[in-house]
Amino acid sequence: MLGAAHKPGAIPLRPLNLGDMYDAAFRIIRFNPRATVGSSVLVAAVSMALPVLLTAILTFAVDLTSDGSGDLSTGEAIAIAGTTGSLLLGSVLQSIGLLLVTGMVAHVVSAAAIGRRLTLGEAWAATHGSRWRLVGLTLLLGLMVLGLLAAYGAVWVVLALVAPTWFLVVFGVVTAPAFLAFLVWWWVRVYYLPVPPLMIERIGITAAIGRAFRLTRRQFWRTLGIGLLTLVVAGIAGSLLALPFTIAAQIVPLAMSGSQYFAIVTVVLTALGTVVQAAFVTPFSAAVTSLQYLDQRMRKEAYDVELIARAGIT
Repeated sequence: MLGAAHKPGAIPLRPLNLGDMYDAAFRIIRFNPRATVGSSVLVAAVSMALPVLLTAILTFAVDLTSDGSGDLSTGEAIAIAGTTGSLLLGSVLQSIGLLLVTGMVAHVVSAAAIGRRLTLGEAWAATHGSRWRLVGLTLLLGLMVLGLLAAYGAVWVVLALVAPTWFLVVFGVVTAPAFLAFLVWWWVRVYYLPVPPLMIERIGITAAIGRAFRLTRRQFWRTLGIGLLTLVVAGIAGSLLALPFTIAAQIVPLAMSGSQYFAIVTVVLTALGTVVQAAFVTPFSAAVTSLQYLDQRMRKEAYDVELIARAGIT
């Protein structure tokens, strides 16, 4: 194991434990807030500005107040439809934008490992040539998930048409846990780790999936444990950060019942909660995933030696 002196940046250049990864994730965010938190906030704010703008236009163009009948008025129906639709559109745009932020964070983490701080512009420039591959990778993995679920569902539909009830019960008891276990295995071995190699090694989509599969070999339980814990930590922290806005988005519109402005207030509060949540969840989760990638390479490929050379340590 390398000594403490071999830590030119956010991580010790040796195989990492869970404490190393979480400590490094927070160090990287503090060390480079503009390219981590700043990029997440920027993407989330721009994405959520669209539903706010659309709802504001709707608010001043259409009468959204209740007609006093007790039934759902035309204005209320338009407000609900407009609010829901605009927030859905904003969420889709935010997902695409935060996907690119995840790719940027991979480069930020790689640079921070050897003590370099990337500016927001440098982190964005580092993703050049890999952005569409990143989108393609995400779409492919999403289609694979849908394909797996559809195939399992199709088997159920066929059996429901031809098999007796007792067979369906036995089939469900046997295959449902097995299918769930397979999905967990697939998440760890295929889905979880291909983004960092795609971005850092600048390889293709299928090559990135293959790299993730090889790097997680004989590291299943370790990868699963850290990945699940990170999801829980990020989810709880993000929910707590957004909680004041979530509560306000439920209470304030009720207090403004019958007001022309209840829809825009709801969207603004929801958008603020989304931005605050994204400010922590995306950079932290992406940083931990990238650190797991570096850790696996140091364990299996002596990548720490290459990082030491890049850092100029003698």
